[in-house]
Amino acid sequence: MKKSLIALAVLAASGAAMAQSSVTLFGVVDAAYAYGSGSVANKSQLKSSGYSSSRLGFRGVEDLGGGLSASFWLEAGLNNDNGSGDATSTNNQRASSVTSGVTSGGLTFNRRSTVSLNGGFGEVRLGRDYTPQFWNLTVFDPFGTVGVGTVGVGTTQTLNSSLGGPTAGRASNSIGYFLPGNLGGFYGQVQYYMGENLSNAANKKDGNGLALRAGYANGPINAAIAFSETKFLAGNIKAVNLGGSYDLGMAKIMAHYNQDKISGGNDGKGFLIGGLVPVGAGEVRLAYSTYKIDTVGADPRTNKLALGYVHNLSKRTALYATYARLSNKNGAAQALNGAVTGLNSNSNGYDFGISHSF
Repeated sequence: MKKSLIALAVLAASGAAMAQSSVTLFGVVDAAYAYGSGSVANKSQLKSSGYSSSRLGFRGVEDLGGGLSASFWLEAGLNNDNGSGDATSTNNQRASSVTSGVTSGGLTFNRRSTVSLNGGFGEVRLGRDYTPQFWNLTVFDPFGTVGVGTVGVGTTQTLNSSLGGPTAGRASNSIGYFLPGNLGGFYGQVQYYMGENLSNAANKKDGNGLALRAGYANGPINAAIAFSETKFLAGNIKAVNLGGSYDLGMAKIMAHYNQDKISGGNDGKGFLIGGLVPVGAGEVRLAYSTYKIDTVGADPRTNKLALGYVHNLSKRTALYATYARLSNKNGAAQALNGAVTGLNSNSNGYDFGISHSF
């Protein structure tokens, strides 16, 4: 069970009465022995986040009365194999940009750092958060896109190969709005995020973006579509994706499609189809995903087949094993778990690990 810490709000200088707030400490510690093979070099390692991303977080809410509440969420990504923190980008820009602000090593609340106002109107959320274009990739992936930013063993290839740029997963400096949860299964969000550059700079719009997502979830059905456009100095990126899942009871099937278009550059597109099958105290995960980049001539493509099993020792602790195989075509050369492979060669990867949440 999550540990809850009860705190009293600080007495305001005006002498207002004290109000009660709840604050929760939560997290995941996940470690795995990982092996990757390729035609050039293999690699063995102990890595973090093989099943669920390791993290440390704090979240809280205060009832303001009249149906209003305020809340916050601070969540830091951890590499528990070596104790470092995950990298973050302060201005939604590539590392080569002058003002990219990419940092790593220390504890950064890179996963989420938001403050919200909630009510019957929905939720207004400010800070660093998931982008709408990312939600369909992770919700409708049996492996939950674990390993964002790397070629993770189970992670869908529609994210690993994506041309979506720095905001394919998260955006900093965002202003978001979420529909209320009482709309008969319909849900949606809109998000605007900023690169925060000077108005007279050559890259004044670099890192600015607008995205939206709309969906319907009721009973066994869940389906959604998302659109986004992010402005980058090297070319604006437009993304569109849609996904869905259907729970049959004996199994849940899911699929999604993702397309990225860079103005004046390459286009990319791919899809995933997979499912989750409960087996006793565990669950079998299976997915096939592919992504192709449309270039002048080659059109490199990477296909991935991933198979995994999770065995729950309790509600908080699980053992897991994952196997994946990549096949590269038309000049692609991606590899798994840090291995190196040549053009048009294959790569295999294995994860064996334990995940504990609190």
